[in-house]
Amino acid sequence: MTVTTDSIRVLIVDDHAIVRIGLTRLLESMAGIEVVAAVAGGEEALQLSTAPPPDVVLMDVSMPGLDGIETTRRMIAARPDARVVMLTSFADDERVADAIDAGAVGYLLKDADPDDLVRGIRAAARGEAPLDPRAARALLSTRGERRPGDQLSAREREVLALLVKGLSNKQIAWRLNIRERTVKAHLTSVFQRIGVADRTQAALWAQQHGLGDG
Repeated sequence: MTVTTDSIRVLIVDDHAIVRIGLTRLLESMAGIEVVAAVAGGEEALQLSTAPPPDVVLMDVSMPGLDGIETTRRMIAARPDARVVMLTSFADDERVADAIDAGAVGYLLKDADPDDLVRGIRAAARGEAPLDPRAARALLSTRGERRPGDQLSAREREVLALLVKGLSNKQIAWRLNIRERTVKAHLTSVFQRIGVADRTQAALWAQQHGLGDG
């Protein structure tokens, strides 16, 4: 999704009130940006991310309960066109890679210049992928070390392995003792992460990468 209107609707997700207040004041002082909500946790963010959806979500990584990475993963599974930009104090390799694998389109740091943050939001709204240079270096470093399938969670690998065996969503749900709609959400996430469009392509991908025997 690329925003074509002048006003960019932003949802802020951060467990620190002082950060939410500061970001809200900063962004609302900028022309063409509207803060639709500023919430303290992942559950609230998921409730607000669907109707009407924000154009850009600024997501903290480290939060109690549902952290930013898992919140992003669930948000993207429910609305694949969501544009989530991680905004955090951390630029370590694993956090950056996990955030991008979860579906985030960008990764910015809280010590960035305010103008860089605003440019990043506008870039995300245009369909681009804003990455702080330190986060980009961390991502490149991690990508060289990861194996195929490392971008999938343990549960997603289980679902994919059962799909390869020819099980239906209902059968997978029964085998893993989860709901059928949860299976569908996992498969949506898997398809997006490995870059396929359907079950057949996913099964072929898994077999080619040695992930069909989980």
